[in-house]
Amino acid sequence: MVHQTIRTSRPSASRASSRISSMRRRYGWALIVGMLAGCASVPLPEPVPATAPPPAPSAAAPADEAAPGAPLLQGRSRWVPVRWNELPGFDDDALHEAWNAWLRSCERPPAAFAALCPQVRQLSIGSAQEQRAWMRERLQPYRIEPLQGAAEGLLTAYYEPLLDASRQPTARHTVPLYRPPATLASRKPWYSRQEIDTQPEPRAQLRGREIVWLADPIEALVLQIQGSGRLRITEPDGSVRMARLAYAGSNEQPYRSVGGWLLQQGAVRDASWPGIRSWLRDNPQRQQELLWSNPRVVFFREEPLGDLEAAFGPRGAQGVALTPGRSIAVDKESIPYGTPVWLASSGPVVTLNRLVLAQDTGSAIVGALRADWFAGWGAEAGELAGRLKQPLRLWALWPR
Repeated sequence: MVHQTIRTSRPSASRASSRISSMRRRYGWALIVGMLAGCASVPLPEPVPATAPPPAPSAAAPADEAAPGAPLLQGRSRWVPVRWNELPGFDDDALHEAWNAWLRSCERPPAAFAALCPQVRQLSIGSAQEQRAWMRERLQPYRIEPLQGAAEGLLTAYYEPLLDASRQPTARHTVPLYRPPATLASRKPWYSRQEIDTQPEPRAQLRGREIVWLADPIEALVLQIQGSGRLRITEPDGSVRMARLAYAGSNEQPYRSVGGWLLQQGAVRDASWPGIRSWLRDNPQRQQELLWSNPRVVFFREEPLGDLEAAFGPRGAQGVALTPGRSIAVDKESIPYGTPVWLASSGPVVTLNRLVLAQDTGSAIVGALRADWFAGWGAEAGELAGRLKQPLRLWALWPR
């Protein structure tokens, strides 16, 4: 799943956090324990020693007293070994909530974690104390630092919009969402958003590729920026069914923020989505101009949304379903997919000290200390995601 971060502004982060927590309680690990039959290994780049690999702690030394060892280099980042007591809030996190995400990663683990996956599955019914003790014994925490630049990172969030759609165009539903065109690979970049709207050739190549129609072109833009969404689709017979539209490709045009476009013109001072919508109410004649300021178009595929699928998010770049509140998008050149990560962030929106899994990426997620937190789905998750922009610290938890 590839996405960009989108911002809105509403004072209901606490309601969103509560909703995410309730969803995790409802769809806990019991839903999937025993369903993962094995861990297929997917080769991924592994950290290489900067000087020498860190030694394992001696059997007689507690984990927090063991000599950490030497730093590792991983792509755009430096991993500095630390003791477990450096991780803020490690003894307080509800680790069983993160085990859902870890079990998902074990469907396609990095090579370094494949041997640990049977134990991860067994510990899904273990106590928090057992899970914590196992992590201290088998994993080494590394503080993630950039090779150059500031040591403080940035945390944002993303989510799945929940929208109404029609299977057929209507007087109200006039905005199509498309499957990838057959000619997508033959032209790079493919046609821009403005070219699709104004030129006959790209429109002809998209004819018959429509999945659903939406009523609001701004909602369609939001869905494309987030990369996936949940839809209540009205079928031709009048029935309504739930489905997910998942990322299936893009026209590979550059992503441009419509909020940034308005700021550059001095048109707004508030580039959040409420601010953008307020500007549109005052300037409806410029809506198309605003849409065309972002040339990137995302194409989708439709996926079922049964009870099991509804408990998780879309598949991320690792190829596994995302877990609300426990999956993050990262720069894969700094943190390999499937890596358990300790995340710490404090700010005006939310305080987070928790175990998460690196399972996705995004075009705006670049650098060692950059992460996008998957907040879940629906309007409240969207409000939380739209407001979250806070300092970030990260620790990779790598096998000893």
